[in-house]
Amino acid sequence: MALVLHGYRYSVYLRIVRLVLAEKGVGYERVEVNPFAPDVPASYRALHPFGRVPALVHDGFALYETGAITRYIDRAFAGPALQPTEPRALARMDQIIAVVDSYGYWPMVRQVFSHGVFRPLLGQPASAAEVERGLAASAPVLAALQPLVADGGLTLADLHLGAMMAYFTLAPDGAALLQRHRRLAAWWAEVSARPSFAATDPMKS
Repeated sequence: MALVLHGYRYSVYLRIVRLVLAEKGVGYERVEVNPFAPDVPASYRALHPFGRVPALVHDGFALYETGAITRYIDRAFAGPALQPTEPRALARMDQIIAVVDSYGYWPMVRQVFSHGVFRPLLGQPASAAEVERGLAASAPVLAALQPLVADGGLTLADLHLGAMMAYFTLAPDGAALLQRHRRLAAWWAEVSARPSFAATDPMKS
């Protein structure tokens, strides 16, 4: 079995796929691709015509888009099932992923984390105003997610949201905002303690 995962180390979407692979116990090779570089290799654009990350190649089968990749991994490999079979539980999983992608990613990751943590870490210009805008936009997202997170078994939704939350809570203001949502904070305390999160920490591996 040849499984190759292409992506940018710090991409939240790469981490989502890495979390799924870790939870499934699947080994893989990783190839670093920076989608923000001015010279994204033509060989990578042949895998992903839009030049974003991640992309997966499994025994010659190439796939891009995070949701497609994670569902494929869950179906193609042994290990714990990460998608419910009951229709309503599966719909809830899909709903959480859609909410996170549509409303959570930009304020939580690109504003709060990027300007509050990542840019300063790299010595790049950061905007306190962007952080504030991100916090304001994140508040209704967290409120909407709180009643949706489940107490049952781990699903793709937990890993999708978890990768975003891991970055968001690295910002002290993000962590403080999460604590206002007790059920969501309790969910995060449980999910973030899983070994897969330590194993895929982009700041360390």
